[in-house]
Amino acid sequence: MNYLQFDRERPLDLILLGRVAIDFNPLDYFKTLAQSETFKKYVGGSPANIAVGLSRLGKKCGFFARVSDDRFGDYVTEYFDNEGIDTSRIRRCENGEKLGLTFTEILSENESSILMYRNDIADLQLDVQDIDEAYIKQGKALLISGTALAASPSREAALKAVAIAKRTHTPVFFDIDYRPYNWKNSDEIAIYYSMVAAQSDVILGSREEYDLTEALIEPGRTDAQTAVYWQGRGAKIVVIKHGKQGSTAYTCDGNSYSIKPFPVKALKSFGGGDGYASAFLYGLFEGWEMMDCLELGSASASLLVASHGCSADMPSVEKVRAFIAQCKKEYGEMVARS
Repeated sequence: MNYLQFDRERPLDLILLGRVAIDFNPLDYFKTLAQSETFKKYVGGSPANIAVGLSRLGKKCGFFARVSDDRFGDYVTEYFDNEGIDTSRIRRCENGEKLGLTFTEILSENESSILMYRNDIADLQLDVQDIDEAYIKQGKALLISGTALAASPSREAALKAVAIAKRTHTPVFFDIDYRPYNWKNSDEIAIYYSMVAAQSDVILGSREEYDLTEALIEPGRTDAQTAVYWQGRGAKIVVIKHGKQGSTAYTCDGNSYSIKPFPVKALKSFGGGDGYASAFLYGLFEGWEMMDCLELGSASASLLVASHGCSADMPSVEKVRAFIAQCKKEYGEMVARS
Protein backbone atom coordinates (compact mmCIF):
# COMPACT_ATOMS: atom_id res chain seq x y z
CA MET A 1 0.00 0.00 0.00
CA ASN A 2 1.29 3.49 -0.89
CA TYR A 3 0.68 5.56 2.22
CA LEU A 4 1.99 8.77 0.67
CA GLN A 5 1.37 10.50 -2.62
CA PHE A 6 4.37 12.29 -4.12
CA ASP A 7 4.23 14.77 -6.97
CA ARG A 8 6.53 13.02 -9.43
CA GLU A 9 6.88 16.19 -11.50
CA ARG A 10 8.87 17.95 -8.80
CA PRO A 11 12.63 17.87 -9.48
CA LEU A 12 13.85 17.39 -5.89
CA ASP A 13 12.97 14.26 -3.96
CA LEU A 14 13.54 15.68 -0.49
CA ILE A 15 14.23 19.14 0.92
CA LEU A 16 15.79 19.00 4.36
CA LEU A 17 15.88 21.72 7.00
CA GLY A 18 18.24 21.85 9.93
CA ARG A 19 21.68 21.14 11.22
CA VAL A 20 24.87 21.03 9.20
CA ALA A 21 27.90 20.49 11.42
CA ILE A 22 31.37 18.98 11.50
CA ASP A 23 32.20 15.70 13.21
CA PHE A 24 35.62 14.80 14.54
CA ASN A 25 35.85 11.04 15.07
CA PRO A 26 38.95 9.60 16.79
CA LEU A 27 41.35 7.45 14.81
CA ASP A 28 42.88 6.20 18.06
CA TYR A 29 39.53 4.91 19.27
CA PHE A 30 38.77 2.68 22.25
CA LYS A 31 40.26 5.47 24.36
CA THR A 32 38.57 8.26 26.28
CA LEU A 33 38.17 11.61 24.60
CA ALA A 34 40.86 12.94 26.94
CA GLN A 35 43.27 10.25 25.73
CA SER A 36 42.51 10.44 21.99
CA GLU A 37 44.97 12.57 20.02
CA THR A 38 44.11 12.03 16.34
CA PHE A 39 40.76 12.75 14.74
CA LYS A 40 39.26 12.55 11.26
CA LYS A 41 36.95 15.32 10.05
CA TYR A 42 33.55 14.62 8.47
CA VAL A 43 30.48 16.59 7.49
CA GLY A 44 27.93 15.87 10.21
CA GLY A 45 24.55 16.73 11.63
CA SER A 46 21.61 14.36 11.32
CA PRO A 47 19.77 16.06 8.41
CA ALA A 48 23.08 16.55 6.60
CA ASN A 49 23.86 12.85 6.97
CA ILE A 50 20.40 11.89 5.74
CA ALA A 51 20.77 14.15 2.70
CA VAL A 52 24.09 12.52 1.82
CA GLY A 53 22.60 9.08 2.42
CA LEU A 54 19.68 9.68 0.09
CA SER A 55 21.99 11.16 -2.53
CA ARG A 56 24.18 8.06 -2.42
CA LEU A 57 20.99 6.04 -2.95
CA GLY A 58 20.22 8.01 -6.09
CA LYS A 59 17.76 10.62 -4.83
CA LYS A 60 18.04 14.38 -5.38
CA CYS A 61 18.07 16.50 -2.25
CA GLY A 62 17.97 20.20 -1.43
CA PHE A 63 18.64 21.94 1.87
CA PHE A 64 17.56 24.94 3.93
CA ALA A 65 20.45 25.84 6.23
CA ARG A 66 22.78 28.48 7.57
CA VAL A 67 26.51 27.80 7.73
CA SER A 68 29.51 29.80 8.90
CA ASP A 69 31.10 32.35 6.60
CA ASP A 70 34.57 30.80 6.76
CA ARG A 71 36.61 27.85 5.52
CA PHE A 72 34.45 25.35 7.40
CA GLY A 73 31.42 26.82 5.64
CA ASP A 74 33.28 26.30 2.38
CA TYR A 75 34.04 22.71 3.40
CA VAL A 76 30.45 21.65 4.03
CA THR A 77 28.94 23.37 0.98
CA GLU A 78 31.63 22.00 -1.31
CA TYR A 79 31.04 18.54 0.13
CA PHE A 80 27.31 18.85 -0.58
CA ASP A 81 28.02 20.07 -4.10
CA ASN A 82 30.24 17.04 -4.73
CA GLU A 83 27.46 14.75 -3.47
CA GLY A 84 24.93 16.31 -5.85
CA ILE A 85 22.95 18.07 -3.12
CA ASP A 86 21.47 21.42 -4.16
CA THR A 87 23.01 24.20 -2.05
CA SER A 88 21.12 27.17 -3.51
CA ARG A 89 19.26 27.70 -0.20
CA ILE A 90 22.26 27.28 2.08
CA ARG A 91 23.24 30.76 3.23
CA ARG A 92 26.19 32.16 5.16
CA CYS A 93 25.86 33.67 8.62
CA GLU A 94 26.36 37.41 8.87
CA ASN A 95 27.41 37.95 12.48
CA GLY A 96 30.26 35.53 12.98
CA GLU A 97 28.28 32.48 14.11
CA LYS A 98 30.20 29.23 13.65
CA LEU A 99 29.38 25.70 12.56
CA GLY A 100 28.79 23.21 15.34
CA LEU A 101 31.71 20.94 16.19
CA THR A 102 31.08 17.41 17.43
CA PHE A 103 33.87 15.40 19.04
CA THR A 104 33.01 11.75 19.43
CA GLU A 105 34.36 9.25 21.92
CA ILE A 106 34.45 5.59 20.88
CA LEU A 107 35.20 3.46 23.94
CA SER A 108 33.83 0.19 22.55
CA GLU A 109 31.32 -1.08 20.03
CA ASN A 110 28.60 -0.53 22.63
CA GLU A 111 29.80 2.61 24.38
CA SER A 112 30.21 5.93 22.61
CA SER A 113 29.57 9.52 23.61
CA ILE A 114 29.33 12.87 21.88
CA LEU A 115 30.66 16.26 22.95
CA MET A 116 29.07 19.12 21.02
CA TYR A 117 30.14 22.75 20.83
CA ARG A 118 27.00 24.74 20.00
CA ASN A 119 27.33 28.26 21.42
CA ASP A 120 26.47 31.06 18.94
CA ILE A 121 25.76 28.30 16.47
CA ALA A 122 25.31 28.80 12.73
CA ASP A 123 22.47 26.34 12.06
CA LEU A 124 20.11 28.03 14.52
CA GLN A 125 20.45 31.32 12.61
CA LEU A 126 18.19 30.03 9.82
CA ASP A 127 15.62 32.79 9.38
CA VAL A 128 12.04 32.97 8.12
CA GLN A 129 13.34 35.08 5.23
CA ASP A 130 15.47 32.12 4.15
CA ILE A 131 12.36 30.00 3.52
CA ASP A 132 10.52 30.45 0.22
CA GLU A 133 7.50 28.72 -1.22
CA ALA A 134 8.96 28.39 -4.70
CA TYR A 135 11.71 26.14 -3.42
CA ILE A 136 9.46 23.99 -1.25
CA LYS A 137 7.23 23.42 -4.28
CA GLN A 138 10.24 21.86 -6.01
CA GLY A 139 10.43 19.05 -3.44
CA LYS A 140 8.40 15.89 -3.31
CA ALA A 141 8.67 16.07 0.49
CA LEU A 142 10.10 18.22 3.29
CA LEU A 143 12.09 16.90 6.27
CA ILE A 144 12.27 18.85 9.51
CA SER A 145 14.99 17.93 11.99
CA GLY A 146 13.93 18.47 15.59
CA THR A 147 17.16 20.23 16.48
CA ALA A 148 16.07 23.13 14.26
CA LEU A 149 13.28 23.83 16.76
CA ALA A 150 15.62 24.42 19.70
CA ALA A 151 15.87 28.22 19.40
CA SER A 152 14.84 31.27 17.42
CA PRO A 153 15.04 32.25 14.63
CA SER A 154 15.49 28.68 13.38
CA ARG A 155 12.30 27.37 15.00
CA GLU A 156 10.16 30.02 13.30
CA ALA A 157 11.84 29.22 9.98
CA ALA A 158 11.00 25.54 10.47
CA LEU A 159 7.39 26.30 11.37
CA LYS A 160 7.06 28.53 8.31
CA ALA A 161 8.41 25.72 6.12
CA VAL A 162 5.88 23.28 7.58
CA ALA A 163 3.01 25.73 7.00
CA ILE A 164 4.04 26.22 3.36
CA ALA A 165 4.44 22.48 2.89
CA LYS A 166 0.91 21.84 4.12
CA ARG A 167 -0.48 24.54 1.84
CA THR A 168 1.38 23.20 -1.19
CA HIS A 169 0.50 19.54 -0.53
CA THR A 170 4.10 18.63 0.21
CA PRO A 171 4.40 15.66 2.62
CA VAL A 172 6.23 16.49 5.84
CA PHE A 173 8.73 14.11 7.45
CA PHE A 174 9.69 14.81 11.07
CA ASP A 175 12.93 13.32 12.37
CA ILE A 176 12.70 14.14 16.06
CA ASP A 177 16.51 14.11 16.39
CA TYR A 178 16.72 15.13 20.06
CA ARG A 179 19.94 16.70 21.31
CA PRO A 180 19.97 18.28 24.78
CA TYR A 181 22.03 21.27 23.66
CA ASN A 182 20.32 24.68 23.22
CA TRP A 183 16.98 23.65 24.74
CA LYS A 184 15.98 25.60 27.85
CA ASN A 185 13.61 23.07 29.48
CA SER A 186 11.50 19.98 28.82
CA ASP A 187 8.26 21.97 28.42
CA GLU A 188 9.80 23.89 25.53
CA ILE A 189 10.82 20.61 23.87
CA ALA A 190 7.33 19.16 24.20
CA ILE A 191 5.62 22.29 22.85
CA TYR A 192 7.61 22.59 19.64
CA TYR A 193 8.04 18.88 18.95
CA SER A 194 4.32 18.27 19.30
CA MET A 195 3.50 21.26 17.07
CA VAL A 196 5.50 19.79 14.19
CA ALA A 197 4.49 16.18 14.86
CA ALA A 198 0.83 17.18 14.56
CA GLN A 199 1.51 18.47 11.03
CA SER A 200 3.67 15.55 9.88
CA ASP A 201 2.93 12.68 7.53
CA VAL A 202 5.87 10.55 8.69
CA ILE A 203 7.43 10.72 12.16
CA LEU A 204 10.67 8.95 13.11
CA GLY A 205 12.06 8.79 16.62
CA SER A 206 13.17 6.69 19.55
CA ARG A 207 10.92 5.87 22.48
CA GLU A 208 12.73 8.53 24.51
CA GLU A 209 12.09 11.12 21.79
CA TYR A 210 8.38 10.35 21.66
CA ASP A 211 8.23 10.60 25.46
CA LEU A 212 9.74 14.08 25.22
CA THR A 213 7.26 15.03 22.49
CA GLU A 214 4.26 13.79 24.49
CA ALA A 215 5.31 15.03 27.93
CA LEU A 216 2.59 17.70 28.09
CA ILE A 217 -0.06 15.57 26.38
CA GLU A 218 -0.07 12.19 28.10
CA PRO A 219 3.15 10.86 29.61
CA GLY A 220 3.86 7.14 29.73
CA ARG A 221 2.23 5.98 26.54
CA THR A 222 2.93 2.62 24.95
CA ASP A 223 4.20 2.51 21.38
CA ALA A 224 0.78 1.52 20.08
CA GLN A 225 -0.89 4.39 21.95
CA THR A 226 1.67 6.82 20.55
CA ALA A 227 0.99 5.63 17.01
CA VAL A 228 -2.77 5.92 17.37
CA TYR A 229 -2.51 9.43 18.78
CA TRP A 230 -0.34 10.87 16.00
CA GLN A 231 -2.23 9.05 13.29
CA GLY A 232 -5.35 10.68 14.66
CA ARG A 233 -3.68 13.97 13.83
CA GLY A 234 -2.82 13.02 10.30
CA ALA A 235 0.38 10.97 10.40
CA LYS A 236 0.46 8.17 7.84
CA ILE A 237 3.50 6.37 9.29
CA VAL A 238 4.89 6.47 12.83
CA VAL A 239 8.29 4.80 13.28
CA ILE A 240 9.42 4.04 16.83
CA LYS A 241 13.00 2.85 17.36
CA HIS A 242 14.35 0.81 20.28
CA GLY A 243 18.03 0.55 19.42
CA LYS A 244 19.30 -3.02 19.52
CA GLN A 245 15.77 -4.28 20.11
CA GLY A 246 14.78 -3.09 16.66
CA SER A 247 12.06 -0.77 15.41
CA THR A 248 8.41 -0.80 14.39
CA ALA A 249 6.53 1.17 11.75
CA TYR A 250 2.87 1.77 12.55
CA THR A 251 0.78 2.60 9.50
CA CYS A 252 -2.49 4.50 9.25
CA ASP A 253 -4.38 1.39 8.12
CA GLY A 254 -3.91 -0.13 11.58
CA ASN A 255 -1.01 -2.41 10.71
CA SER A 256 2.44 -2.57 12.27
CA TYR A 257 5.71 -3.92 10.90
CA SER A 258 8.79 -4.73 12.97
CA ILE A 259 12.43 -5.19 12.06
CA LYS A 260 15.54 -6.17 14.02
CA PRO A 261 19.11 -4.96 13.47
CA PHE A 262 21.19 -6.99 11.06
CA PRO A 263 24.13 -8.75 12.71
CA VAL A 264 27.36 -6.83 12.26
CA LYS A 265 30.63 -6.21 14.10
CA ALA A 266 30.04 -2.66 15.32
CA LEU A 267 32.77 -0.06 15.70
CA LYS A 268 30.61 2.64 17.30
CA SER A 269 27.09 3.13 18.63
CA PHE A 270 26.15 6.34 16.77
CA GLY A 271 25.32 7.14 13.15
CA GLY A 272 23.00 4.21 12.58
CA GLY A 273 19.86 6.30 12.90
CA ASP A 274 20.79 8.52 9.98
CA GLY A 275 21.60 5.54 7.77
CA TYR A 276 18.29 4.01 8.82
CA ALA A 277 16.34 7.16 8.00
CA SER A 278 17.88 7.75 4.58
CA ALA A 279 17.35 4.16 3.42
CA PHE A 280 13.84 3.90 4.90
CA LEU A 281 12.80 7.13 3.17
CA TYR A 282 14.36 5.91 -0.07
CA GLY A 283 12.02 2.92 0.08
CA LEU A 284 9.03 5.23 0.61
CA PHE A 285 9.97 7.32 -2.42
CA GLU A 286 10.28 4.11 -4.44
CA GLY A 287 6.82 2.96 -3.36
CA TRP A 288 8.07 -0.22 -1.70
CA GLU A 289 6.19 -2.41 0.74
CA MET A 290 6.72 -1.33 4.35
CA MET A 291 8.80 -4.35 5.35
CA ASP A 292 11.15 -3.75 2.43
CA CYS A 293 11.59 -0.12 3.52
CA LEU A 294 12.38 -1.25 7.05
CA GLU A 295 14.77 -3.95 5.88
CA LEU A 296 16.81 -1.51 3.81
CA GLY A 297 16.81 0.98 6.69
CA SER A 298 17.93 -1.58 9.25
CA ALA A 299 20.68 -2.90 7.00
CA SER A 300 21.98 0.60 6.29
CA ALA A 301 22.00 1.34 10.02
CA SER A 302 24.10 -1.76 10.67
CA LEU A 303 26.59 -0.75 7.99
CA LEU A 304 26.91 2.71 9.54
CA VAL A 305 27.68 1.51 13.07
CA ALA A 306 30.35 -0.74 11.57
CA SER A 307 32.05 2.20 9.83
CA HIS A 308 34.23 5.00 11.17
CA GLY A 309 32.31 7.92 9.69
CA CYS A 310 28.69 8.81 9.05
CA SER A 311 28.19 10.98 5.97
CA ALA A 312 31.33 9.68 4.24
CA ASP A 313 30.30 6.05 4.74
CA MET A 314 26.69 6.25 3.59
CA PRO A 315 26.23 3.21 1.32
CA SER A 316 24.85 2.78 -2.18
CA VAL A 317 21.76 0.68 -2.88
CA GLU A 318 23.98 -2.02 -4.31
CA LYS A 319 26.12 -2.18 -1.17
CA VAL A 320 23.10 -2.42 1.13
CA ARG A 321 21.48 -5.13 -0.99
CA ALA A 322 24.71 -7.11 -1.10
CA PHE A 323 24.97 -6.87 2.69
CA ILE A 324 21.36 -8.06 3.11
CA ALA A 325 21.95 -10.98 0.74
CA GLN A 326 25.10 -12.02 2.59
CA CYS A 327 23.33 -11.86 5.98
CA LYS A 328 20.43 -13.95 4.70
CA LYS A 329 22.82 -16.50 3.23
CA GLU A 330 24.67 -16.77 6.54
CA TYR A 331 21.86 -16.39 9.07
CA GLY A 332 18.66 -17.27 7.21
CA GLU A 333 16.01 -15.44 5.25
CA MET A 334 14.28 -14.05 8.33
CA VAL A 335 17.49 -12.78 9.95
CA ALA A 336 16.12 -9.30 10.75
CA ARG A 337 12.39 -9.76 10.47
CA SER A 338 10.42 -10.13 13.69
